[in-house]
Amino acid sequence: MRKALFIFLFPLLANAGVLDPGVKQLVVSIAMGWDSDQGRLQLFERDGGEWRAVSDAWPVLYGKNGLAWGRGVAGADEAGLKKMERDKRAPAGIFEIGKVFGYEPKLPAGANYPYRQVTEADVWSDDPRSPNYNRHIVIDPNNPPDNYSHEKMRSGDFAYHWLIEIKHNENPPMPGAGSAIFFHIRRGETRPTSGCTTMAEENLVKIIRWLRAEKHPCYVLLPWSEYQSKWQEWSLPEPHLVRALAP
Repeated sequence: MRKALFIFLFPLLANAGVLDPGVKQLVVSIAMGWDSDQGRLQLFERDGGEWRAVSDAWPVLYGKNGLAWGRGVAGADEAGLKKMERDKRAPAGIFEIGKVFGYEPKLPAGANYPYRQVTEADVWSDDPRSPNYNRHIVIDPNNPPDNYSHEKMRSGDFAYHWLIEIKHNENPPMPGAGSAIFFHIRRGETRPTSGCTTMAEENLVKIIRWLRAEKHPCYVLLPWSEYQSKWQEWSLPEPHLVRALAP
């Protein structure tokens, strides 16, 4: 019984970083290289064992300094540069997709996914000293906690109108390994980020409408060379299926 409970609670973690069969939705994004701040993204699904594309590919932006290995379902144990707080790199690897946050009272029409409408009380801790590091917390905006920095989730910034959580460094958070990683609206066609993945608003809304919690969606972000070497081990779509993303 204890073994069965463990498997139920951790359905996305598999041996050797292999993507679990329970993952039926995959957001795949490929960069030209580790220092690239731009790439392309596409949506994939599987009913049995075979992945198929269910969207066109579209352009996305990453961290100003490119990519570094993140902490998620796969990637943390790879040799190479690791994602760190304020390094302006997007985390590479495989990550579960968390909750959607937004300014609106409800999700766009057709969406069916866990959602929270944010207020001035909603913040995300980005301070490695804080016991709430890399967590969504609710504060009293008139009496904010002292000494710890955090990002407001409702600042009036149009780029944060919709946020989709990318679950990097969250199980548990390692202080200083990076925080507050999301999909969100881009601020310009060529303007990179501090570590998030951004895109045109209409494409972000497409993802929100497509996501289904029961399909355990995950995000894959890799340079093309890494994707070609890891797709089979990690149970990802075959390279010929993601040619629209390749540089």
